[in-house]
Amino acid sequence: MNHIIYITMFLLSKTFAFAQKIPEDFGYRHIKMKYLDDPVNIIVISKPGEEKIAKPLFLFCQGSLPQPVVKYDETGLYGTLPFDETPFLDEFHIVIIGKPFVPIISNVNKLGKNYMFFKDKEHEIPPKGYIDRNYLDYYVFRNNSILKQLFKERWVKTNQLLVAGHSEGSTVAVKMASLNKKITHLIYSGGNPYGRITSILEQSRSQETESLPQGQKVVEHWKNIVANPTQIQYDGGDTFKATYSFSLPQRDNLMQLKIPVLITYGTEDWSVAYNDLFQIEAIQQHKRNITFKSYVGLEHNYFPKNEHGEIIEEEYNWDKVAGDWMDWLTK
Repeated sequence: MNHIIYITMFLLSKTFAFAQKIPEDFGYRHIKMKYLDDPVNIIVISKPGEEKIAKPLFLFCQGSLPQPVVKYDETGLYGTLPFDETPFLDEFHIVIIGKPFVPIISNVNKLGKNYMFFKDKEHEIPPKGYIDRNYLDYYVFRNNSILKQLFKERWVKTNQLLVAGHSEGSTVAVKMASLNKKITHLIYSGGNPYGRITSILEQSRSQETESLPQGQKVVEHWKNIVANPTQIQYDGGDTFKATYSFSLPQRDNLMQLKIPVLITYGTEDWSVAYNDLFQIEAIQQHKRNITFKSYVGLEHNYFPKNEHGEIIEEEYNWDKVAGDWMDWLTK
């Protein structure tokens, strides 16, 4: 009898160890809201014990991949943000809004490459609901709608609102700020004020040879996209609609902002020339509300490269970048 009890308890404990976790297991709040008729999952990170204390919000806009916000395995939690969020929690509640129709939390063993969530794992195709909604204006209007709803909560102070985005998230963040007057501070990280397609073209030019005119292929692809800007394909690649929307320059929206703006980027990023150009133009326009911070020798995600152009993943610089964000905020 004792053996049966022991075996049962062992099986139960083993099952629990591999059971699906929830965000609360890691100290996060999981809030469910609606945008139009779509379910929206939100993660809120607060300083332990201060979840109900009224603080301003810091909304971080995710990058381009259909990843769950919270990822873990049997050893524990993966980084929810690319940087250590602890220094920000004294002053802010951090908010991350999940990708549409992508689980808010997942064991990484259930995910595909780059921790992406695929409905069809074999062919690397995300859920149709995600593909249909993966374009700029959806994220912009959804996020601003969610912020409006969150502003009704007692634990939210409405006198300040920081929005930051990296990579694709930077484009979402700046267009949000151009429409939402409640946003008081903007951090634009690893973006391209002249649009996604220029970064793709720049990267292709660096890799082309006379026999492999990669740049011209990008130009021809762009012609097809412009001719069909709302087309959605379900082959797992970027849709024409997504590429077109994220390629629309945000240069004018950035230039017209009156709030404090911080622009950060690595000098080995494919978009460096466009950020440098925008900085020249901002100086010419006497834009004193925009601060630029470049990181010499670092690529798109703030990693250095070796002499072969390979990323040195051991040298992680995100915490330094976030520290500079905090310094800018306090000043």
